[in-house]
This record gives sequence, structure tokens and C-alpha cells, in this order.
Amino acid sequence: MALVGTPVLATPAEAQQRPTQGQADSPAFSPFTLPGTLPGGARGATTEESEVFLSTLRVIRDFGLTSYTEDELWEKAIEGLVRELGDPYATVLTRREAEAFEEESTGNYAGIGVQITELNGEVTITAVFRNTPAEREGLLVGDRIAGVNDETAEKWTVEDASRRIRGEPGSTVRVVIAREGISQPIPHDIRRERVHIPAVTAERIFDDVEYVLLDRVARNSAAEVDSVIRNLNGARGLILDLRRNPGGYLDESLRLADLFLDRGDLLATTKARRAGQPGEPEHEPAYARMAPRVPDIPMIVLVDGFSASASEIVAGALQDHDRALVIGERTFGKGTVQSVVPLPAGRLMRITSGEWFTPLGRSLNRPRDREGRVIEPDTISEYTTPQGRRLVGGGGVAPDLEIRTDTLTLGEQQFIVAAVEAEIPLAQRIQESAFAVAQDTRQGGEVPDGFPAAALESFLSGLRADGISADVLTDEVRDYLEWRLEVTLYQRLDRGERALEAQSRRDPALATAVRLLRESRDQRDLFARALEQGGPPQPPAGAVIVRASAGN
Repeated sequence: MALVGTPVLATPAEAQQRPTQGQADSPAFSPFTLPGTLPGGARGATTEESEVFLSTLRVIRDFGLTSYTEDELWEKAIEGLVRELGDPYATVLTRREAEAFEEESTGNYAGIGVQITELNGEVTITAVFRNTPAEREGLLVGDRIAGVNDETAEKWTVEDASRRIRGEPGSTVRVVIAREGISQPIPHDIRRERVHIPAVTAERIFDDVEYVLLDRVARNSAAEVDSVIRNLNGARGLILDLRRNPGGYLDESLRLADLFLDRGDLLATTKARRAGQPGEPEHEPAYARMAPRVPDIPMIVLVDGFSASASEIVAGALQDHDRALVIGERTFGKGTVQSVVPLPAGRLMRITSGEWFTPLGRSLNRPRDREGRVIEPDTISEYTTPQGRRLVGGGGVAPDLEIRTDTLTLGEQQFIVAAVEAEIPLAQRIQESAFAVAQDTRQGGEVPDGFPAAALESFLSGLRADGISADVLTDEVRDYLEWRLEVTLYQRLDRGERALEAQSRRDPALATAVRLLRESRDQRDLFARALEQGGPPQPPAGAVIVRASAGN
């Protein structure tokens, strides 16, 4: 699956750090020569180390058995320099990587505004985004890409089609589509535009619970969430789902927390060195500037082990101020801040420039070894919130109520293994089957209550024909496949609320959040009910618990 479009490079991506001064004025190194002014503004004679460095490059270039161009040697030097920092997040991005980074972190594209997926061997449009050139041109979900400009799409992959549809804003691309029921391909001359893909999805589920999914902390995420929570009429509670949210912009995460906390509340504290200045890092607090948008509605935040960085800032701030109950699993524990600084030639450098702390002073960083394995601490701090609730430290955001992600049963695992051995692309088959039912529904049928039995039998028959034995396709596996097909069907029909309601049958964290919100009178009652049901995860065996005062 791919989003079709070319990234739009707007302002340089920065993670709530002070603007890096003097970037445009910094002198560039000429190949293997020393400038009169060294980086950082130090003038005068060069150091012995810099002379040795450049001489080493010359020796490798002139005498090494393997011949390298000067560009290759500079690239290796950059890689070695960054690697020796010992910073697991530091990297210098190529131009293409920088463009992909901007796409991911901003949600901005220059394209036509469709999502494409390979279905039944053809590149198929599976989503048409609102207020985009594709929507205005009349492209439909289910249209198949038959060609782009003067090329036919036979045997194209999603990447092949995406690369050809992409282009500069204002340019025109001819997209030829094949549509069900029409014998001839249909050409569309479409003017590419800037397209923004929202990071927020909101649905009213079970009639009275507002569900907000934030899949990344991108630019404008706070404004998108704000537009949702301004219209919570009739909602008994609010769920903010931050599971699998890898983070994003620090300043945007502060704006998100500000929506729910009171003016003057501490949101987070960053510890960073002033850009370009020597000396020790400084602590800089960030405070809420607005009155809370929804001060009275009970609120739950869902997290898991993939919730990281900026999403942890949001969860930690709301938890510390007793504004939300946190349910799920301990988060990733990325308690550092990365600045992204523009470099020449359209490249970017990402480097760790600070640490951040929650309002109660928790550092949520979880140390890891070089393989990424968590190093469990010997001592764990315990914090007390204003309402007297105890929060467990130890890195990451420890949930107030631990509920682990549902796992496959033994029978379901055996089925997955059998599908792999039979070389059946199961996920794609599910997408294709649900897509076919969705297309039939769009052509005049009513939205089914669940996945149709006949379509399910056809799907299972296809699996048996491809070598899956009847012994593997047990009632348990049948129920599992029916559930996956039902969720996918409602997603294809743009019935997000039905998809989530179906998802909750095998999503214990979501199901628990809905139940607790519907049972609770207010936020305090919500905390009390959660405490009766369980609590935070247990500390590692042998760890010493230490009480911490606020700010320490």
C-alpha cells in the first residue's frame, strides 16, 4: 500500500528545539582542503586533529588498494563520525531519505490524493482522499490503474505506479483507469496539488464513546484533535488511542497536552544545550497556555510498547495531572529529543539534542543495549499524583491498568504457519475478499451485519483449494478469519465505527476502555474502577522501589 504524492518541503523539521542559527553562513569544506573558518566560528590556524583527518583522507585516496572518489570518502567519513557519537538516533539522511522523512512527519504530499494497493494482481485505488484532485476528477475506490501518461501498467507494482504518478505541484499527469462495467479505459488529466493526509481518525462508537486515533504526532495534529473534541455532544467519555504511535514533533505534542490541561499546568521539561553554545545543558519548562477544552468528560489513553517519543509526552502529561487513565502496556521509553537540522544538497541531520521529563519529573527513557534490548533498572522510582495516585517509574509510561495485546491461539498460529507453507498471501486475500463484498454493497446493497456467510464460505473454499487441510480450518480458525474479514469489510466501506466495534471483540484494551467509560460517573470514579480491576505492571524481580518527590 502506498500514498501517491511527492513530499512538500516546507519549513525545516525541528523537534521543539531553538532554531539553529547560522546554518546558511557556515562555510563548506572544499574537497580535502581546510577552510579559513572552522565550523562553529573558530578562526585562525587549523588544529592538528583536523590536519591529520584531511591528510588521512588524502592517503586513502592516493595510496589505498581500493580506489574511492572524493565523494565516497566524504560519505564514509560522515558515517564514521556519526557512528562514533554513540547516539542511536543520529544519522545524516540522503536527499531521498529526507523527502521520505518530510512525508512521514508532516503528512504533506504533492500528488493527486489516492491510496493504491495491489489487489488480484492489479494496482487498485483503495482510498480517495477528500478535497483532493482525484476526488474532484471523479476517481473511485475500485478503479484500477491501467496506465500513466504514455505507459501501460501491465505487471506494475504499487511502487511503479506511485513513482510515475508523483510529480511537482502544478504539473499535470494523465492517469488511465479501468472501471468495472466500462469496456474502455478512461483517461484523466489531473493537475497535481499539495495534499495533506490527516494524522487523526475520529469515530463515535457504541453510540456514546468518542474514539480518537492519533497515528503520528505530525504537524497540525493538535488542531485536528481540537476540531474533534469541540463536538463531543452526547459522549459519555473520550478514548485517545496512541498505540503504535512512533511520535513526531515535540512542540506539537505539547499543544496536544495543552488541549486537556489547565492554563499554567506544567506540560514537560526539556534538558538541552543552547544551540551553538558550549556549557552544561539547561532545563526549560513548558506550560499550558489555554483553558482545557473538555474539562469534565472522562478520558482514557491507550498505549502499547510501540508508543514512543512525542506520544509518550502526551500520555505522561495527562497521567501526571490525573486528567486521563492510561490503559495498555508500558510504552517504548524514548525520553530523548532529536533535532533535525538542514544540510546542503537537500540533506538533513538528525541528532539527539536533549532529554525530556514529565510534569512530576519522570525521565521515561529506557536504556537499551546495542541490539535494542531493554536494560532493566536496579532501582525504580515511584511518584504520587495530585490526587494521590501512585505512578510507577522505570522507563516509559507505565499504564495505570495493564492489559496486554491479544495473542493468537495455538490453533490460529498453526493455521498461519500452514498458510505460509502453502505460500498463500493471507493478508492480501483478506483484502481482496473484503474489497469484493464492499464493491457489491456500494452498487446498491445494504451494509451487511457482519461478513456475509456465502462470501466466507467462498473464502474458505479458496484456502482449501490452495492446500489448507480441513483439520487446520477448525471452528476457532473460522471465527478468527470471519472477524478479520468483517473488520476489513467495514474499513473498505468507510464505516470506521463498525470496524472498531468489531475490532473490540479481540482488542481487550479497547473493550475495557469502552466498558469503564460507560460505567463511570466522572474521572475519579474511572480511576477507582480501574484500580479495582488491576493496576500497573509489576516491577522487574529484585528492583528496589524508591519514593520520589515532584521534580526529582
